Amino acid sequence: MDTLCSRMLLFLCLAPWMTLAAPPPPTHQFTLDNGLKVLVREDHRAPLVTSQLWVKVGSADESPGQTGLSHALEHMLYKGSSKTCAGEVSTILQTLGAQENAFTNKDATVYYQTLAPRYLGVAFELMADLMSTAHLRAEDFNQELAVIREERRSRIDDEPGNLALERLTGVAHLANSYRTPVLGWMHDLNRLNSDDLRHWYETRYAPGNATLVVLGDVTLDQVKELAQRYFAHLQARTVPRALRPTGLTQPGERKLTLHLPVATPQLIMAFNVPGLNTAQDRRSVHALRLIDALLGNAHSARLVKRLHLTEQLFSEVATSYDAFTRGDSLLVLAAELAGAHTDDLDAAQARVWQIIEELRTTAPAAEELERARTQLIARQVYAQDSIEALANRLATLESIGLPWQWTDQDADELAKVTPADIQQAAATYLTRERLSVAHVLKQVRP
Repeated sequence: MDTLCSRMLLFLCLAPWMTLAAPPPPTHQFTLDNGLKVLVREDHRAPLVTSQLWVKVGSADESPGQTGLSHALEHMLYKGSSKTCAGEVSTILQTLGAQENAFTNKDATVYYQTLAPRYLGVAFELMADLMSTAHLRAEDFNQELAVIREERRSRIDDEPGNLALERLTGVAHLANSYRTPVLGWMHDLNRLNSDDLRHWYETRYAPGNATLVVLGDVTLDQVKELAQRYFAHLQARTVPRALRPTGLTQPGERKLTLHLPVATPQLIMAFNVPGLNTAQDRRSVHALRLIDALLGNAHSARLVKRLHLTEQLFSEVATSYDAFTRGDSLLVLAAELAGAHTDDLDAAQARVWQIIEELRTTAPAAEELERARTQLIARQVYAQDSIEALANRLATLESIGLPWQWTDQDADELAKVTPADIQQAAATYLTRERLSVAHVLKQVRP
């Protein structure tokens, strides 16, 4: 019986690896004469296709005084163009049964649609029109700015946790433009104008500064014909060189104390670390991804198991790390103190440091590392059931200047990371010289 259980457990652990070992679906890449790069991955499991247009411009590209431009432009592209009236793009797509939306992050602005393959040409026509003939009228922009300012108030200013993280990010990214919030600073939103918006559109929304990723029940020939029909006429233009935001290797420990309307005090710690684009050794980045999993990304993770479930120091604790960025990144730990411990953030931080120090001085057991690795890979396997999620990963790599093929090599790269690699990465990057910390205290009103 014990032998049978062991075999079943081993099979369950290896199942994700076996799935990823299967050959990836056919994937093709071509570039139009105007510079637009197109990536096509065939996936015939369901009669659906997702189309994602990634423009390589985000908040990291914005100058002081003009923050929020990329996100504001995302809003304005739906306010009318040579072929559509305000809001008509979404109406047309939804009438066709499509799921569609857009978002802006620090590195890119993205427009995506998932729909029946026979309507892919409609999506292409609408996206090509928006990226080339948007009206961007001053009167529309003035009205939309009110919407954008309210979005900032509701998502950041009135959400203490998000506000604290935004403030800490600004401190942590001491020497690079990742300190700029995606939604922009409110004082900048109060003075943006339509001329700023028009200049941003004309200089950034060029075919050579975009990637079109198509994934689903299509063939290369179908996508080529449609891309040529709807995008080839767009004029090629020179675009500014993409910034690669990098930080100082030893910026020094920084501390921020905030008094906000939180229910209980919060602790946020952020370490300056490289991403895949800036690391000298890719294995160290994969080690950091596994450190993220080892510390706070599962019930068995050290911070969760010990400080939340066992010691009940925290009512909530989690870690996050994004390796897929154009520049450097942050490994972030966020925790909310539990009832009996809410009066001593310094003691809570010291306890976290004890656990981090264990990782810096002692390599994890092979079994613990394997469990974290299996959990990380399993999440990626499950994500492949979503054509949107897989297209997003392929497009992310392309948009930050890395080969999309790395998506299919990820499991093999993670498999190479050893316990010694984990200890080395922790000793290198989880240091006080790379730390920014925020203590979020309950606001006391007079």
